[in-house]
Amino acid sequence: MKHVFGPVPSRRLGLSLGIDLLTPKICTMDCIYCELGPTTDRRIERGRFVDLDEVLDELKTRLADDPDVDFITFSGSGEPTLSLDLGPAIDGIRAVTDARIAVLTNGSLMTDPDVRKALMRADIVIPSVDAVSMQAFQRINRPHPGLDPEAIIEATAAFTAEFDGKVWLETVIVKGMNDDLQEVARLARAVDLISPARIQVNTVVRPPAVAGTEAVGDGRLHEIADTLGPHAGVIAPPSVQSHPFAGDSAEVIIDMAARRPVTVGDIASALGISPGEGAKIVGSLLDSRRLEVVRHGDLLYYVPIARKGEGS
Repeated sequence: MKHVFGPVPSRRLGLSLGIDLLTPKICTMDCIYCELGPTTDRRIERGRFVDLDEVLDELKTRLADDPDVDFITFSGSGEPTLSLDLGPAIDGIRAVTDARIAVLTNGSLMTDPDVRKALMRADIVIPSVDAVSMQAFQRINRPHPGLDPEAIIEATAAFTAEFDGKVWLETVIVKGMNDDLQEVARLARAVDLISPARIQVNTVVRPPAVAGTEAVGDGRLHEIADTLGPHAGVIAPPSVQSHPFAGDSAEVIIDMAARRPVTVGDIASALGISPGEGAKIVGSLLDSRRLEVVRHGDLLYYVPIARKGEGS
């Protein structure tokens, strides 16, 4: 499958089946912490990048395997709001399943009324605000020159005020980049303006796009969450289970790893199998040179062999 992946264990959404409306890696930013690697096509112009009918056909096929999912989530190879098919895709999903729909977005195109209109169709929208000052914005997110953080924050606040669903704001804290008192105070003011239902404080968890991009310690993350208000919390590790997946487990793992590096624990949770069984499948994929190992901190992550070449 080219456009539907998972189910993926998510720290935010439980067990999530992913929808990718892009091709690698199209984004409005080139964030230093991105687990997908460097952006190869940085743009702010929206377009159509895949065949929507093909996407919906793949979804129907995957749903026929009866994955026990909590959400169907737009994410994947870049910024989903760049796709002009986002709104029609949500409508198409509503026609075939009652699963809740979430959109993970960096929020950069919230200034576009058509983007806000498309997002109104979702149940949950999770935009990101990592930095408020232009200096920190450029250091961490490396945005397209046409983007302005203050305008994005104002537009996100306007969307939240109109949206019938839930807005969960995410902020990724990077050591030495946006963890100082001044930048956190700016983030707190942005949170007050946006007034989301939740604020999810995150840090660098998986292998980042730029080597040397460091996570912030757990203690400091909780201090920052306290500063951002009573609705803020540090995202906990995934704790989800599913019934055993009935499809091709190896292909599901490849699809997952193509979107983000995965651990054996991620694989076991997504497929509803034991870690030992997940390790056996990973071992066969390593032996057949379909996956390779990347160490990040104390953990081993698995990515497709081709990923290095695509991101270089």
